[in-house]
Amino acid sequence: MRSHKLVKTALAMAASLTIASSAFAAHHHKAAVHHVLLISIDGFHAIDLANYVRANPNSTLAQLSAAGTTFTNARQVTPDDSFPGMTGIATGGSPQTTGVWYDVTYDRTYLPAGGASTTPGAVVTYTEDTDKDPDAVDGGGGIDPNKLPIDPKTMKPVWPSSYVRVNTIFEIVHEAGLRTAWSDKHPAYQLLAGPSGKGLDDLFAPEIDAGGTTKSVAKTEAYDDTKVQAILNEIDGKDHTGTNMVGVPALFGLNLQAVSIGEKLASGGYTDADGTPGPVLEEAMNHTDASLGKLVAELRAKGLYNDTAIIITAKHGQEPLDVTQRRLIPDTAIPAVVNGVQPGLLAQATQDCGALIWLTDQSKTADVVAALRAHAADLGIIKVLSGPTLALDYDDPTKDSRTPDIIVVTQTGVIIAGATATKISEHGGFDEDNTHVALLVESPGLTGSTIQSLVRTTQIAPTVLSALGLNPEDLQAVQIEKTQNLPGLPY
Repeated sequence: MRSHKLVKTALAMAASLTIASSAFAAHHHKAAVHHVLLISIDGFHAIDLANYVRANPNSTLAQLSAAGTTFTNARQVTPDDSFPGMTGIATGGSPQTTGVWYDVTYDRTYLPAGGASTTPGAVVTYTEDTDKDPDAVDGGGGIDPNKLPIDPKTMKPVWPSSYVRVNTIFEIVHEAGLRTAWSDKHPAYQLLAGPSGKGLDDLFAPEIDAGGTTKSVAKTEAYDDTKVQAILNEIDGKDHTGTNMVGVPALFGLNLQAVSIGEKLASGGYTDADGTPGPVLEEAMNHTDASLGKLVAELRAKGLYNDTAIIITAKHGQEPLDVTQRRLIPDTAIPAVVNGVQPGLLAQATQDCGALIWLTDQSKTADVVAALRAHAADLGIIKVLSGPTLALDYDDPTKDSRTPDIIVVTQTGVIIAGATATKISEHGGFDEDNTHVALLVESPGLTGSTIQSLVRTTQIAPTVLSALGLNPEDLQAVQIEKTQNLPGLPY
């Protein structure tokens, strides 16, 4: 009898191993491609891609669209800001999983930067303000650790990479012995290296806020050109400087800023609610398309085009398309309402096209919500999320150290900024103009198609790994959120 039981146990174990092996093999297939070039055209809406391809049938975007798969109903994570947007693309997770809500947030357990206080609760800043010199192209040598919050468990600065709670596609690719590279707008995009801090073999992050770059589309185009050149160097098998031969990365890419700036500047923007670009924005789009053309041409010249998946999307959209909807709300208004409930109640308000609010006393949440709703008309508020309504989509702020106590959703076109701000659009909100972004995949085996079903940009992460023959389930956020690959692709 005992022998019979042992045989049954052995057979059961063998069956279990067979199933596990099959599941492993299903993901660890032969790589569909050997390189993935990932590009974020910041601010680029789905309607921008459709309009541009229609108006410019000989453009690079039109050629890629004709040969690839266009997802017309792709949505970014909310709130729709660069940091959570890019983190979602790179991890497969939303802010409640990644812990990355914005580039300026609050953590109730950290200590303030520089040892300013021993009381828990710190603003976490990963913008140009974290650079050693925000007005230097190289950030003055990168991130200043004295400007980073302190983890009380280690009493060490919290670097962007260790701030994200889950691993990234760059980490998985690097761990597989493959090369990775990325170029972005702040040194703080070191975040993409992931919790190990080792996911990026080559990071090129010139500071976009240096030298007044964002005040001019022409300057932003020149800024983008430096990053495009870095990627051209990498396609040639060199590092981003073009001086060292290191091999072509398996996963690499960049973000492009000209379109976003062309949407924001008072001289730019759209001419109607259908997304017809004005002259300044059209120039930015043309320059961006030309940049894509350079990358595609170099891939072809090096014999890599047919071995590379090109993914074009956007970290965020921008609102409003219809500039007549623009409404400026002073950035002092919401803090005044919060502190009007109790002096010093506001721990942090992160505001752009909506607001994330952290309180020093969470027991006052209901009182603040009531006060905000009482001023809804004045502040352009359409919804205030807290308690049960916030918990439908996000973690409980009384249990998670980073979740805002209150989320303020505003009307389309509301921009919360300084009273003299002239920008005509902004991101960081929850509405259609913010979240409905472009997504185009061109890859060997595709013949040109359109998919209209709803997809999320978080689905890019597992898709990238599958394309490279790696296991999407190695991404912690994919396991937690059950994130699926993008549909209709050969991997």
